[in-house]
Amino acid sequence: MFEQIREDINAVKERDPAAKSSIEIFFLYPGVKAIRMHRRAHKHYLKGHFFRARLISQRAAKKTGIEIHPGATIGRRLVIDHGTGIVIGETAEIGDDCLLYQGVTLGGTGKDVGKRHPTLGNNVMVSAGAKVLGPFKIGDNSRVAAGAVVLEEVPPNSTVVGVPAHVVRQNGKKVDRKPLDQIHIPDPVQLEIDKLEKRIKQLEKAKGENI
Repeated sequence: MFEQIREDINAVKERDPAAKSSIEIFFLYPGVKAIRMHRRAHKHYLKGHFFRARLISQRAAKKTGIEIHPGATIGRRLVIDHGTGIVIGETAEIGDDCLLYQGVTLGGTGKDVGKRHPTLGNNVMVSAGAKVLGPFKIGDNSRVAAGAVVLEEVPPNSTVVGVPAHVVRQNGKKVDRKPLDQIHIPDPVQLEIDKLEKRIKQLEKAKGENI
C-alpha cells in the first residue's frame, strides 16, 4: 500500500508543475484521495461487499467531486489532475501511467450489457471534458483532445479529436488535421458549417453544368 502511495505522489510530481511537496499532494490533492479511497472500495467490491464498497465510493465523490464506481479497475500511477466532475463507470479499466483531466467521463451508451465501459491502455491521456462512451479500447500512448466524444476504438499511439472523435495523428504522423493539445481543437459547429457550404457549392456547380 505504501509503495502505491509513493508511486501516486511521484507521478503527480512528474506531471503537475504546480505541486510543491509530497505532503501537499497527499493531503490536499483530490485526485490522490479519490484513488486511495477507490482502492479500498474496490477490495470490498471484489469480496462481494457491494454496499460497503458503494458507501466508500460515494464518500469519496462527496469529498473530491470525483465519482469512481468501486467495480472499476485502475492501474498504477494514475494521475487525476483537478478532477472535478470525473465519472468512471463500473466496468471501466484504466492501465498504468494514465492521465485524466477534469470533466472526463468513462461511461456507457446504455445499449450494452456486461462490459459497458471503455478500457484505457497504458500511458493514455484524456483531456478536459472529453467523453469516452462504450466497451472499446483506447490504445496505449494515445491522446484524447479536450471536449472530444469517443464512440469507437482508438489505435495505439493516436491523437483523436472532435464530436464524434476521429484520429488526426497516428504513430507520429499527421492523418488529416493538425495535431492538437487540450486547447487547440476545431469548433465542431464550424466544421459542420464548412461541410454544408462545400455541399452547396457542389450542388450549384452540378446545376450550372445541367443548364
